[in-house]
Amino acid sequence: MPVFKYAILALAALAAQGQQPTLKRFPAGDAPQYRVDPSWPKQLPHNWIMGQVGGMSIDDQNHIWVLQRPRTLATEVLGAAQTPARALCCGSAPSVLEFDASGNLINSWGGPDFVPDWPKTEHAVRVDRAGNIWISGNNTTDRQVIKFSRAGKQLLEIGHPSDAPINNQDTGLLGKPAGIDIDESAHEVYIADGYLNSRVVVYDSDTGAFKRGWGAYGVPLDQISNDKPAPYVPGEPPAKQFNIVHCAKLSKDGKVYVCDRVNDRIQVFTKTGKFLKEFFLRPATIGGSVFTIAFSHDKAQKYLLLTDGMNELVSILRRSDGIEVAQIGHGGRNAGQFLGPHQLVIDSKGNLYVGEGVGQRVQKFILQGSR
Repeated sequence: MPVFKYAILALAALAAQGQQPTLKRFPAGDAPQYRVDPSWPKQLPHNWIMGQVGGMSIDDQNHIWVLQRPRTLATEVLGAAQTPARALCCGSAPSVLEFDASGNLINSWGGPDFVPDWPKTEHAVRVDRAGNIWISGNNTTDRQVIKFSRAGKQLLEIGHPSDAPINNQDTGLLGKPAGIDIDESAHEVYIADGYLNSRVVVYDSDTGAFKRGWGAYGVPLDQISNDKPAPYVPGEPPAKQFNIVHCAKLSKDGKVYVCDRVNDRIQVFTKTGKFLKEFFLRPATIGGSVFTIAFSHDKAQKYLLLTDGMNELVSILRRSDGIEVAQIGHGGRNAGQFLGPHQLVIDSKGNLYVGEGVGQRVQKFILQGSR
């Protein structure tokens, strides 16, 4: 079900109970604080506009990479792309967009039919240290991750498009993979797999050879059910299986943080898949409160910044225990507000960039002070 439909259901449920959704207030503390920069990014060239933001990444030059979904743009806003043209504006931008720190578009490529196995619904993007671009998709037949050069030349493919059913034991095929991260020193790619499968899988980032994988609580692949899991019910015991593995992110101290979106939780593992702990966030949320995370830019990575796409905000959590210490934003279309915050990244200065699905835009938030 699309994000915006989940959000409508959640609000309807609150209304039926006579409740109004409210934002939590926090005492002043040392959590990072931000202000929105409404001038970022600059206007796109060539009459281009963006669709839903599927994925985001940031490279060593503080360039922000956005993977957007051209096929989500309504015909009504693509007047200049019609034959004959119906209006002065607009046309769809390519799927892969590279912005410099000032918000200028400096590179773009990709989109439907760019390569034979280009995903039907663009989802994750990750730039590795060598400048290679990894992408995935979460459409029904998107069962692959593709590695490209910075200029868009295909270098490697893990999996391939397929309409095969759920199979958490098949390591030659992915399951609508939602997130990608790279362990540079080990030459490994971690894949949050995903919308169909319920696992984290790790491959050699040079050859694509499978190395290992696990499910919720670190169970081996052969113990993961191939039945689609039911949503978590508040008050019930925690779900034994992932339900939309939406991210897998590596911390500097060698932990793997997994976003279990519909189960409203983060699970933490070693790189070998040993379960360490879990955090829950707003567990009554329909559709999931845990979309993706980024680590704060301080040396200890004291905080997790998290997109909650159903509650239309960004949460700041203590990494040590998952306690929420601050919130950014609110539902809406104004600068600093969100409609379906889906992805986020943090640059080397601590500035925050948030990509929206429903809102079809990227916003920059400038870190205040030295935190």
